[in-house]
Amino acid sequence: MTPEEFLKGVHLFQSLSNDDRIRLAASLRRRTLKKGEVLFRKGDEGTTLYIVRSGSIRIVLPSNTGDEVSPAILTTQDFFGEMALLDGMPRSADAVAMEPSELYALKREDFMSFLKDNEEAIKAIFSFLSMRLRKTDDLLEDVCFLTISTRLARRLVDLAENYGQADEDSDIIQINLRLTQKDLASMVGVTRESINKELRILREKEIISTKESGIQILNMERLKRRAHLY
Repeated sequence: MTPEEFLKGVHLFQSLSNDDRIRLAASLRRRTLKKGEVLFRKGDEGTTLYIVRSGSIRIVLPSNTGDEVSPAILTTQDFFGEMALLDGMPRSADAVAMEPSELYALKREDFMSFLKDNEEAIKAIFSFLSMRLRKTDDLLEDVCFLTISTRLARRLVDLAENYGQADEDSDIIQINLRLTQKDLASMVGVTRESINKELRILREKEIISTKESGIQILNMERLKRRAHLY
């Protein structure tokens, strides 16, 4: 797939004409990351917008105590890093590759030139930023008001709906992300020990299974009830 064909599937660039996509694609530069490699750290200068071509990137909010919260996981055709380009402030979070990943990088000057001539793209990016802010609000609300069991169940439902693959011969859903207990802990905002305990309970209740291939949802209906989504 050529870069301009790839851009057709990226929400931010869907309103472009084919000629504009070709012009913008010429400005893209490829960047590859190894599993666990850090793309940027919180506080770094932000000069580039990134688009995930393959693999997955975890956004991480670190703390001075070594704890972390992970508000987002980004996969193919997701973009990130736009906030620092728009406000000129340093990066607001870390970005880490969860697996070998390939990205497209778009420099600030090319990105700003693109926005200047495209009102629909400006609307799209405001919509995207609003969606991310709402997700952050949801995460904060969950941390304040929900139990660890409910919060984990909600994250697993979200992962299954966004990254799950249903088995054709059963109701099992395979989450196609290699997540460690530390990854899940940062997504829920708790310790790894707490996640270990909750996963064991879910396995004993035969709601999920955990294997080397990842997490499988065995009973989505019961998981949603546990997440208080019914």
